[in-house]
Amino acid sequence: MTLPLPPMPRNVGSVNWIGLWTLYAREVRRFIKVHQQTVWAPVVTTLLYYAVFALSLGSAVRMVGPTPYLEFLAPGLIMMAMVQNAFANTSSSVVIAKVQGNIVDILMPPLSPMELVSGFVLGGVTRGVVVGLVTGLAIWAVIPIHMPHPGFVIFHAVMASMLLALLGLVGGVWSEKFDNIAAVTNFVVTPLSFLSGTFYSVDTLPPVFWWVAHFDPFFYMIDGFRYGFIGVSDGARWLGVAVMLGVNIGLWWLAWRMFKTGYKLKA
Repeated sequence: MTLPLPPMPRNVGSVNWIGLWTLYAREVRRFIKVHQQTVWAPVVTTLLYYAVFALSLGSAVRMVGPTPYLEFLAPGLIMMAMVQNAFANTSSSVVIAKVQGNIVDILMPPLSPMELVSGFVLGGVTRGVVVGLVTGLAIWAVIPIHMPHPGFVIFHAVMASMLLALLGLVGGVWSEKFDNIAAVTNFVVTPLSFLSGTFYSVDTLPPVFWWVAHFDPFFYMIDGFRYGFIGVSDGARWLGVAVMLGVNIGLWWLAWRMFKTGYKLKA
C-alpha cells in the first residue's frame, strides 16, 4: 500500500516542493528496492576489509598513537563505505538515464536546475548515511565503538556523503557511457579514498606525501569523522570543516551550472 503524499502547496516561494519530493523519493526507492545490493553488500565488503586488516596488521600495529589499531581503523572503513555508495547512487542514476535515453523524463517536469541537483544529491546522501549507519552497527557488534564527539560524526557523515553525491552527479552528467564513470571511480574516487588515511595515520608518511595528503579533501572527511569516534585527529579540525564546506559549495555550483546550461544533457 502506497501512502499518500503529505498535504503541501505545489510552490512556496519559487520551490516546487512536490516535484522535489518526488525526485528525492524516486532516488531513495531506487536503492531500497535492491537493498541486498546497495545496503547489505557494502556492509559485508566493509566487514571483510576489517577482518583482513585486523588479521594481517592488527598484531604488527597494535596502536596508532594512543588508540588501538582496530578502533582507529573502524571509522575510516565506515566512511569509505558511505562515500562510495553516495557516489554510486547519483552517478548510476544519471548515467543509466542517459544511456537508456530517458533522461528527458527527468528534464521535462517543471523542476529548476537547483531542484534537480537537490533531489539527486539528497538521495545520494540518504544512501550514504543509511549504509554508514548499518555498517557502524555491524562493526560495533564486533568491537565497541565510542562517540565522544557526535557532532563531528554527524557533520562529516552528511558533508562527506554530500561531497561524493555531488561528485557522482557531476561525473554522471559528464559521462557519455559507463566506461567514463568507471574512469572517474578508478582514477579519482578510489585513489583519493586510499591515500587519505583510511588505514593508517598520515603522520607516519614521508614529508612529501604528508603534504599531498593534506591537499586531499578525502583526508579531512575521514580525519574529522574519526575524531568524532576516538577524540584524536591528524589535521586541524576546523580547517577540515572549512574544506568540507568549501568543496561542497564549489561542487554544488558546478552541478547546478551543468543542469542550468544543459551540458551533455540536452541536444
